[in-house]
Amino acid sequence: MAAAAMKAEYGPTLGSILGPRWRAAGRPTRIAVRAGALLALLVLVAAALTLENAGYSRGGRVPFSFGYRGLYRTTPEPGGYVRIVQRAPDGSIAYSFAVAPLLLPPYSGELSGELPLYATGYIDALRRRYSAFELRGEGISTVNGRTGYDVLYTASIGGRRYYGRNVLLLPERAGVREGVEIAMLTSSTASKQVRSPQEVATTGILLHPLKTFTFG
Repeated sequence: MAAAAMKAEYGPTLGSILGPRWRAAGRPTRIAVRAGALLALLVLVAAALTLENAGYSRGGRVPFSFGYRGLYRTTPEPGGYVRIVQRAPDGSIAYSFAVAPLLLPPYSGELSGELPLYATGYIDALRRRYSAFELRGEGISTVNGRTGYDVLYTASIGGRRYYGRNVLLLPERAGVREGVEIAMLTSSTASKQVRSPQEVATTGILLHPLKTFTFG
């Protein structure tokens, strides 16, 4: 099929303009242009991949996994398993989701009775760790059908105010002592949807990793 003739008022095509210049260009110039186009394509592919779901899984004594998107792996705190973050334009942390090991002391009775006792010392440790620490709530919670314990707080980190929600979570079995600490932080300026520690990971970018967190 013959190509339809372009009307004169639409002017010359891009191909007709660039064609002679491309043919007149030297070999180094053509190589540089092709390399630049390939680099631009790779950047676009990488950007698209970062928007897709990613995941993390770990074996060992307390195996677990979770999915995430819009967050990026970074170096965990000393002793931690994994940490994923999203940074603000100025380079500060906007969101953080970190998982570290948790070991309860020997106890008798139910896990739901031990967690509040353990949380007393745990909260004291957070108070020593963060400046301007303010406890905003605590209590038994459920994460994907597992019994956990929420510690809700505000704190100053690097001169910025954060809403914090730490979840102490263990597999469901009698006398279990080994689990994980899931520490989640949201900058007070990061989201209009999250205006208090109670709202951390109930909406927004941290909801997905917590919602998909599972043992095994």
